[in-house]
Amino acid sequence: MIKKTLQYKITEKDQGKTVEQFLRSKGYSHRLVVKLRNSPTGLTIGGELAFTIHRLQAGEILIATLEEENSQNIVPVELPLNIVYEDEDILVVNKDAGVPIHPSQGHFDHTLANAVAWYYQSKGQTLVYRAINRLDRDTTGLLIIAKHALSASILSKQMKAREIRRTYLAVCKGQLPTEVGIINAPIARKADSAIERCVDFSNGESAVTHYRVRYYQDGYSLVELHLETGRTHQIRIHMQYLGNPLPGDYLYCPDYSKISRTALHSYRLAFCHPITGNPMDFYAPLPTDMTAFFQ
Repeated sequence: MIKKTLQYKITEKDQGKTVEQFLRSKGYSHRLVVKLRNSPTGLTIGGELAFTIHRLQAGEILIATLEEENSQNIVPVELPLNIVYEDEDILVVNKDAGVPIHPSQGHFDHTLANAVAWYYQSKGQTLVYRAINRLDRDTTGLLIIAKHALSASILSKQMKAREIRRTYLAVCKGQLPTEVGIINAPIARKADSAIERCVDFSNGESAVTHYRVRYYQDGYSLVELHLETGRTHQIRIHMQYLGNPLPGDYLYCPDYSKISRTALHSYRLAFCHPITGNPMDFYAPLPTDMTAFFQ
């Protein structure tokens, strides 16, 4: 059983709000409020059950108790897990190459979810696995995992509102046309393919990538990239469109002469902590298989 208790002392600023209005202002989703409302101990004031229509008074202490069972069939497997940061609300990890985020057909026991499940089990905790940002199997770097439903609700809203700043580093073939630039090219699913994407100005969805060249040496560029949108394969497609694909990309540039996987790394994540609101800023150094291009 996962149990998280949050306590709120009501101030004059929030006096008169209903319990539901107050919780929604704190980032609780409608679904989460309903779940708390339907739990015998979900919402209390002074030890008594609090209804979501109750109008709050200054000085009252509202307690929300989130309870979840481990409802996922994720097998705990002892795998490397590089934890960058952890508290009772979030886990930030630096993912290795070749590690899928979630179990899927053919990937049941060697994913990041399996490694996190093992880590939780070793601490005597249960797991509801919620990866907030997504990385392809071959992409390395930073990823946020929410440790309970409220963190997940708030961080998911931040993702949708583009409030989680994601910075990537990529090795690209050749020299880019400018040192700094913006790629504004819509992306669509490639015809007759369930996986591949392409730039498609007629049918594609809006996709914007900002880039800055950090370094160039011997036919390769180290490029810093910021995503304004989050389309599938966005960086890989946009750099290919620019004429500077990522080596090792099995779909768009299957050149394995220098690297065995897509040369892409989630380098930085900056966001507000879902519970405290404090600014969080994390960096993960460039992996050795990418630094090897410039040695």
